[in-house]
Amino acid sequence: MVKVVRTRIAAAFTTAITAGLVLAAAAPTQAAPSPGPYVAMGDSYSAGSGIVPLDPTVTPACARTTRNYPNLIADALGVEAFSDVTCGNADTQDFYESQYPSLTPQLDAVTRETKLVTLTIGGNNNDTLIKVISACMSAGTGTAGLGNPCETLYGDQFTNDILNKTYPAVKKALTDIHAKAPSAKVAILAYPQVMPEDNTNCFLTMPIAKGDVAYINNIEDTLNGVVERAAGETGTIFVDMRSSIGHDACKPIGVRWVEPAVWGTNFVPIHPNALGMQKMAEQALAAIG
Repeated sequence: MVKVVRTRIAAAFTTAITAGLVLAAAAPTQAAPSPGPYVAMGDSYSAGSGIVPLDPTVTPACARTTRNYPNLIADALGVEAFSDVTCGNADTQDFYESQYPSLTPQLDAVTRETKLVTLTIGGNNNDTLIKVISACMSAGTGTAGLGNPCETLYGDQFTNDILNKTYPAVKKALTDIHAKAPSAKVAILAYPQVMPEDNTNCFLTMPIAKGDVAYINNIEDTLNGVVERAAGETGTIFVDMRSSIGHDACKPIGVRWVEPAVWGTNFVPIHPNALGMQKMAEQALAAIG
């Protein structure tokens, strides 16, 4: 997480202060230059799906909020030329094709003039996150939270898809972003922790069997691992979200960064809440400098 550091300038000599004030008064004032064009891309974890208010400039199907981490980054940097093309349920294919009739491919927003790109992507490739959570909740409900039924049913299916399909797709997307905007800083964010690291569970709000908590964590770690690998191989800034450990969906309001499946505050469950968006923005700002 980024920590905003305010530097305190202590005056040592009164004469030095006086001289500085005189020089400042004599020189014409200049506004700090705004950072170059900034394009925000990605899926629901970029769009802030489930947080209100919704962005009125995009189809409601994206469930994009004006309080997502891209907007927070743009505000913090004082960006004037800002394009947010994030959309819930997007995968890497939606960088090249229209996700909905009213949308253009996300990659179309990136140009040679773009100076900053941020994104979170990969979780919807092969429906990984959706499949994992829904499959494990269904399996966990069937065993009343006992055992590891999800791991028993699916084994390495999800991790194999991530390693063999998601990884090359994310790497290609990052390569193509750099090709379109060769002078841009490109930063890809990891997915925040959804389940507790200590393998405890909260069955009433996240109906997943206790034995499957570690299984889900391993799948998410694999996903973030291939995102980090693709970032390293393409000269992309990787924004680590390990700081989200201890702020998973099982924690109480005010502590958790991701909302649970049941009794959450977002209208889209198992997604970052407003606090989570803030923390993702802070971490990204620290990484991009």
